[in-house]
Amino acid sequence: MPPIATGVTDYTIQLDTIRSGFVPTQPHCWVHSRVGVVPGKVPKIIVTMQELLLSGMDIFGSLHEMSTSDLGRSWAGPTERAALGLRSTREDVRTGVCDFTPAWHEASGKLLGIGIAKAYKGEEHHPLPYQIAYSAYDADTQQWAEWAVMDAPSEFIVAAAGCTQRVDLQDGHVLLPVYCLKSTSPYFCSTIMKCSFDGKELRYVEHGPELTIARGRGYYEPSLTKYGSDYFLTLRADDHGAVARSKDGQHFTEPQMWSWDDGSMVPTYNTQQHWVTHSNGLFLVYTRKADNNGHVFRHRAPLFMAEVDPNRMCLIRATEKILVPERGARLCNFGVVNVNEEETWITVCEWMQKAGCEQYGSDNSTFAARIIWDRPNDI
Repeated sequence: MPPIATGVTDYTIQLDTIRSGFVPTQPHCWVHSRVGVVPGKVPKIIVTMQELLLSGMDIFGSLHEMSTSDLGRSWAGPTERAALGLRSTREDVRTGVCDFTPAWHEASGKLLGIGIAKAYKGEEHHPLPYQIAYSAYDADTQQWAEWAVMDAPSEFIVAAAGCTQRVDLQDGHVLLPVYCLKSTSPYFCSTIMKCSFDGKELRYVEHGPELTIARGRGYYEPSLTKYGSDYFLTLRADDHGAVARSKDGQHFTEPQMWSWDDGSMVPTYNTQQHWVTHSNGLFLVYTRKADNNGHVFRHRAPLFMAEVDPNRMCLIRATEKILVPERGARLCNFGVVNVNEEETWITVCEWMQKAGCEQYGSDNSTFAARIIWDRPNDI
């Protein structure tokens, strides 16, 4: 097979602010802005997001929705969606959906969002294990279905599909990246669950081999894409990011650390990465340690993008660009979607922890970094 050409397509970046505003004394900030598209002559773009309790650690409220039907010239919301809200499951325990990612499911004609069901007691986590949660948006009624939980194999005591990118097959099956825990290991493993979706119910079918690393928390928050004839998986570890390759989307090569094209390690760690996939180029969006961002939690800003060399599975350092600048707040838990042939959007909120990050200029803005391609994206 001949090498895959790189440097074929280029782009410009248009950075829009969808919403902004932060008062340091308020108890919450907006996080988890992820974007899905209902296709059409003028696509409807939906961003889901939720509030984070600033005094806690990953304590999230109900999912809300912002939307635009004019390619971002005007926005509605954020509006709370009751079907995506918190539920009381027992005395003083509430369960909600977080780490939610919406993406169009062509076979059913629904916007299928998948994330994690997480339990809280008061303003603390409850030890109920994470589960795979999902809901579908009906474009005709403009309503989300009540969120539900997908049954996962009993061998996993935890199964989570949070902060992920999936691939839908032509027959409607979903290749869903999931990270799991077994009772036999302290490390997360990542795998691809093949699922069916009939427009209402998401069902587990099978899963491929599990990928893990015996340090830190293992491999988690995987994201999947297909480029050319191959599938690519990016993985989060506590001390690095990693990438693996597959012919069928379920059986992968041994993960290798993300490196630059000169062989040196990309200094991204303990955070997620996501794919931007163009028919003429594969790109990765990520955060990393730099010389001037040590004041940002885990160096999670600015938000970078670089082209991937799929032959060597590395990043081409000369192609790195800043999508969203650093203003003191972390830029993580972001979403990516191909809006149309001309544009791909990355949405992200400024996460206003730790206290004082606003002194650098952040104000909990929700950004849409619009990648405007120099040639059509035929995916």
